Amino acid sequence: MKKFLLLLLLSVFTGAAAQAQYFGVKGGANAAVLDGERISAKSDYKITYHAGIFYNYNIIGPLSIRPELLYSLQGGEFKGGQEDYETKLHYLNLPLLLDVKIGPVHLQGGPQFGVLLTAKETGVLLTGYSPTGQAQYSNVSGQVTDQYKKQDYSLCAGLELEVTKNLSLGGRFNSGLSNVEDFDDIRSANDPRLKNRVFQGYLAIRMSNK
Repeated sequence: MKKFLLLLLLSVFTGAAAQAQYFGVKGGANAAVLDGERISAKSDYKITYHAGIFYNYNIIGPLSIRPELLYSLQGGEFKGGQEDYETKLHYLNLPLLLDVKIGPVHLQGGPQFGVLLTAKETGVLLTGYSPTGQAQYSNVSGQVTDQYKKQDYSLCAGLELEVTKNLSLGGRFNSGLSNVEDFDDIRSANDPRLKNRVFQGYLAIRMSNK
């Protein structure tokens, strides 16, 4: 009897694992901002996007590991008396999440490692004043990749709802742990120490089972 129960439990967990090994594609919207300790201008969220692939590997029962590979456009918008511009940070992100399945709901959380592909700024900056005291601004548009670090580290948490067998809707918050600015020549107590903050909403499509 004990052997029968053991075999039955093994078959249940093996069957559950076989059902939970799959990969898919996902994509959706970002609400991204660069948050810092000492920002003189107002920092606003920008609506951008992300897209990529994921893989779900079952460990045991409802517990799985879910690595993802995502292209994500992040950054933010800065508005103040001396500036009005947006920063666009293009990342290749690798979240490595634990996934706990409770009915149709997946609770997910874990670390994320990001590699900066490119950084751009567009907008206007205060460059000086005219002899009459009128503020003078210049347009800003170009690459600023050298002003940001190549690596970014974050913590992720969110949930995903299975709408159908192959279709899910999800939401997630990514909180940056590291200062993404990189100034080799200037270090001071007034550095804003910018960190990525990103809310994500997405659609995930399961492509196949293994």
